[in-house]
Amino acid sequence: MTTLSAVPKRFKLIFFVPPSGLAACKAAIFAAGAGRYPGPGNYTECCWATTGTAQFRPGDTANPNIGTVGALEEVQEVRFETLCVGEETIRNAVAALKKQV
Repeated sequence: MTTLSAVPKRFKLIFFVPPSGLAACKAAIFAAGAGRYPGPGNYTECCWATTGTAQFRPGDTANPNIGTVGALEEVQEVRFETLCVGEETIRNAVAALKKQV
């Protein structure tokens, strides 16, 4: 009999990225073990991605990489979601993702 403590925790990793950076982010997190679905079939690189428009207005004290202080900016971004099974996997995936920034 399997106990609940023996079942690894599942986490959902969600982030937003410009379309030009998506491939590098996917490669990094999948190499870290994200996107593997437990169970029969040995599925890997499982994810969901959708493109949308992000909006923001940098404030007076901002030093924006994109846009201008006080001006409304709209940019295309991808919302990306994937499964991470186990605390080590989520930590490794987040660390790999941070290296892409």
